[in-house]
Amino acid sequence: MRTRHEKERGSELIDIREYMDISEKNLTVREKIALFPHQPGVYRYYDSEGTVIYVGKAKNLHKRVAQYFVPPERLTRKTAIMVSKIADAQYSVVETEADALLLENNLIKQYKPKYNILLNDFEYIICDSEFEALVLECSLIKQNLPKYNILLKDSKTYPWICVSNDEFPKVFLTRRLVRDGSRYFGPYSSVMHARTLVDLFHDIYPIRTCNNKITSETILRGKTRPCLNFHIGRCRGCCCGGISQKEYGDNIEEVVRLLRGGGREMIAHYRELMTEAAERMDFEAAQEYKMKMQALDKHYSKSLIQSTMPGSYDVFSLVIDPGEAFGNFMRVVDGAVVQSLNLGFKMNIEEERETVLGTFIGEIEAKFGRLSREVIVPFLPDVEIEGVEFRIPVRGDKLALLELSAKNAKEMRFNAMKQREHTDPDNFRMKVMEELRDALGMKELPRHIECFDNSNIQGTNPVASCTVFRDAAPSKKDYRHFKIKTVVGANDFASMKEVVNRRYSRMLAEAPDDLPQLIVIDGGKGQLSSAYEALYELGLTDRLTVIGLAKRLEEVIRVGDPYPLFLDMNSQASKVLRQIRDEAHRFGITFHRSLRSKTQIESALSKIPGVGPKTEQRLILHFGSVARIAAAPEEDIAALVGKSLAAKVKSSLNKE
Repeated sequence: MRTRHEKERGSELIDIREYMDISEKNLTVREKIALFPHQPGVYRYYDSEGTVIYVGKAKNLHKRVAQYFVPPERLTRKTAIMVSKIADAQYSVVETEADALLLENNLIKQYKPKYNILLNDFEYIICDSEFEALVLECSLIKQNLPKYNILLKDSKTYPWICVSNDEFPKVFLTRRLVRDGSRYFGPYSSVMHARTLVDLFHDIYPIRTCNNKITSETILRGKTRPCLNFHIGRCRGCCCGGISQKEYGDNIEEVVRLLRGGGREMIAHYRELMTEAAERMDFEAAQEYKMKMQALDKHYSKSLIQSTMPGSYDVFSLVIDPGEAFGNFMRVVDGAVVQSLNLGFKMNIEEERETVLGTFIGEIEAKFGRLSREVIVPFLPDVEIEGVEFRIPVRGDKLALLELSAKNAKEMRFNAMKQREHTDPDNFRMKVMEELRDALGMKELPRHIECFDNSNIQGTNPVASCTVFRDAAPSKKDYRHFKIKTVVGANDFASMKEVVNRRYSRMLAEAPDDLPQLIVIDGGKGQLSSAYEALYELGLTDRLTVIGLAKRLEEVIRVGDPYPLFLDMNSQASKVLRQIRDEAHRFGITFHRSLRSKTQIESALSKIPGVGPKTEQRLILHFGSVARIAAAPEEDIAALVGKSLAAKVKSSLNKE
């Protein structure tokens, strides 16, 4: 079967050059795959019910599809499950990888395959300040004209600098964008700043400020009289032929260069002209260039949203988590961010990051048409597009744009996590435990986690704490604290061994089925080794996973591994470990402070036989302190507590 659809590439429509269906019932799936051509295209997998379960693109169909049909142990768990459900396969041959990308994108939207990357998009842009956010909002509302933004009078808020589309253009401030061929720059968050720039241009360049319609014909007719600015030297009089159109246009182009972020470039240019004029003894010209240079150096600054890069750029960034990814797209035109889109990707099988980025790029091209000639990416995608150059920046403004895009992608991930935590806490916690399991290389989910921490001050009042997390959430009813019984002095290692031994000896006796899957030790290798020794003596080392979490770099220390494991500080796995560690520290230090306070308020009176709390309180209230009681006459003490007890108090205090 062969069909052909030819549609314009660059639109959101599909370009299918050739379609081949090999669904003959007398062939097995492997036999069909052996017939796949060595050409770029798109392949589809079907289950036994005829439902599309996966759509993929490939530079070489035969080679790519063959990679799935290998021994299951060479595949990831989810991919192996998908392959086991494949009952049929079809493919479409296209001319280029870009066509394959667009076709894959459209087929995924059409069939919504179970094992494909699914897209969820909403749009926002992170800015460095509230002013930038307001400015960018203004710009995007004007561009997109949203239905529910009609009441926002944003066009009355922020000004633009307009270079009019005339033979002798004007440079002026406006709040209206008219599609008449004029060039607009901004918007500017500060009206004063924009006016300062316009005034600066009029001070430096002899451009007109009048509203007269000046053409070559009106100049030849000579009916326009020059205004006051001409007579005081602020205008060369283009209305009366005082300056040629070319010379006037050169001044306007210099203004445009400044508005596009070329201030420093123009300052360097005027410095060169000043030097050349001084060398040829033309000091008046040199002074003029110097004044322009100083004026620009003092007053020139760019718009908050604007970059120094001219031209058009597309920027992509990607943050990948297990099972999902978050991407941001920004379109930058002449230094200004004019479009932004955030996409969420749900991956039911493990995909390479290059494939995810390629899918992202295909979605953007389908939404917004052809990409810019230069596309900024964090790494190269698995697709090549004719006329598009992918660039990985290492420094400069392009790297700053990529970092801004990545900041938006990370913010999207953070918001998605927070939303998921509130809307579907069970699923969120399950993903956190899966992430923790994969990060630590555990065989089972860490549904039950316990963390231990020691607390003492120079060996006084040594205590330990045990905090418990169940399903990635604190279980405060299971928290326990311990007084160190067998260790003398400040010995964290021995204290840790004692506490771990006491905790799990009791659990083996009372609740052997409730042992944790993961034990976290607050400390380094010494504390971890002591805890492991206690577990080894109890015969639990094969049943439990125990790790240490150091505070200096938040590195994870594992028994027998000489190299620490550094988790992503923004990952949920790292956050859970730090949270249970901080809980153990808080719980332990609170208990330690309580004991220390009780010790500190004990006085010498409480150690005297026969002196109870009420007697102690009566003496302290009367004399004010233990020292004053010791210095008081025995008769005064006897008046409060009797002669016999007064003699004991006096004798005991004087001995001390």
